[in-house]
Amino acid sequence: MSHKYTPTIGLEVHSELKTASKMFCGCPNDPEEKRPNVNVCPVCLGHPGTLPVPNAAAIEAILKVGFALGGKLPGVSKFDRKNYFYPDLPKGYQISQYDQPFVSGGELSGVAITRVHLEEDTGRLVHGTHNIEHKTGESGSDVSRFTLHDSSLVDFNRAGVPLMELVTEPVIHDSEIALRFAKELQLVLRYLGVSDADMEKGQMRVEANISVSTDPGKFGTKVEVKNLNSFRAVEGAIRYEIKRQSELLDEGGKVVQETRGWNEGKKKTFSQRLKESAHDYRYFPEPDIPPIDLSQLDLMRIKTEVPELPEAKRRRLRTEYGLSPERAEPLVAEPELAAYFEKSFSELLAMLEELGATERSDDLLFNYLTSDLKGLMNQAGVSFSGLKFAPENFAHLVFLVKAGTVGSRAAKDIMKKMFDTGLDPEEILKQEGLAQVSDEGELLDTVRAVIAENSGPVADYRAGKANVLQFLIGKAMGSLRGRGNPAVIKELLEKFLK
Repeated sequence: MSHKYTPTIGLEVHSELKTASKMFCGCPNDPEEKRPNVNVCPVCLGHPGTLPVPNAAAIEAILKVGFALGGKLPGVSKFDRKNYFYPDLPKGYQISQYDQPFVSGGELSGVAITRVHLEEDTGRLVHGTHNIEHKTGESGSDVSRFTLHDSSLVDFNRAGVPLMELVTEPVIHDSEIALRFAKELQLVLRYLGVSDADMEKGQMRVEANISVSTDPGKFGTKVEVKNLNSFRAVEGAIRYEIKRQSELLDEGGKVVQETRGWNEGKKKTFSQRLKESAHDYRYFPEPDIPPIDLSQLDLMRIKTEVPELPEAKRRRLRTEYGLSPERAEPLVAEPELAAYFEKSFSELLAMLEELGATERSDDLLFNYLTSDLKGLMNQAGVSFSGLKFAPENFAHLVFLVKAGTVGSRAAKDIMKKMFDTGLDPEEILKQEGLAQVSDEGELLDTVRAVIAENSGPVADYRAGKANVLQFLIGKAMGSLRGRGNPAVIKELLEKFLK
């Protein structure tokens, strides 16, 4: 790619909202429903004479997003009809918002936001070969079966699901910033509890408007890449499109304003259709839904329900717990993990203060939590809400290690027992006899036996191969079932091997 071109990128992000019912009717909003056309009614199927009723929970959710992003809420907002024809659009138009969205402006990760508006999702097209079973007769006892080859069927379960659309300003200039913004938005939506924003399930879909220009003060011809359903696709499509447009201009060609798709297998974009303009949709105010006066809503309550957001949590974890940015990030990415860490840390500090310790950071607790405990949880498919022991029990285990009562190897065994039984580590320690042995008198017999039984390695050590010492320490620890204090064992071996 030639460096003489300046890329300009704007993102449009669609996110399905996590409400109990659909946007304008009472049908369940259930993304897990596998049976086609079950969650449907005359309203979301666009039958004549039906009237849409806005979902209050969806409106509150989008206002909460507006507060989180520092956007401006209007005095009055309204819905509009966006007219276009596609098989998965049962009404022949989409109820959306045009010139009076619920949120204007705002910012996230240094990227300015144009607007956030609310609309309804479309149905879903299913392509391929379909085996159809058709029941007839009064009791449905007569069944006919047939197969449709190379066909497309429509599932309207998703039609009418509340859909948030966020549009950024065209202020992004590389794929890395676009990727960072999309990831941060996903986190924000999850923190707010308004959307699971699972890209694999289609709950969050990104579209990128990309252009390149030789003049940094001007935009080139915009190309929109639609329905990017993974972060890898977002980054890959933007990089490819910048390269494609730059090379096209270098060769004397002309970029055409169009809509393109992304082929994940080939890592290339492909042309879909010429890009529509706003006037092509013939927007006009939705006649069946009156404008919404936001002053009639409890905006103060909605605002107070906005929790601590990811960036604020990052700063607090770094200052309050002394965590590096690299260590803070996995905690920010998983709020339940962060909550467990904070409760455990607080309990551990209280225990250490009883011993007169004044330290404020703790690498050991972080490592045991994010590596060992998370490993057990992932293997068993258990969430933090399903753990059998509380943060104070976990802190107690770390305290026993720091106090020298339990060795690191025994700590892992105790943690597994805690995970299986929910018992406190002190109880397991007594039951299993896993207390660390640090007394020289108790360790002497073991050290002497290791020296006597490993004449070869002992001779190697005395010949100058210092790394053999670790092997001998391991033998002693194995003999003691991990209960020996490795530092004391090391001292005794060095003493007897002089």
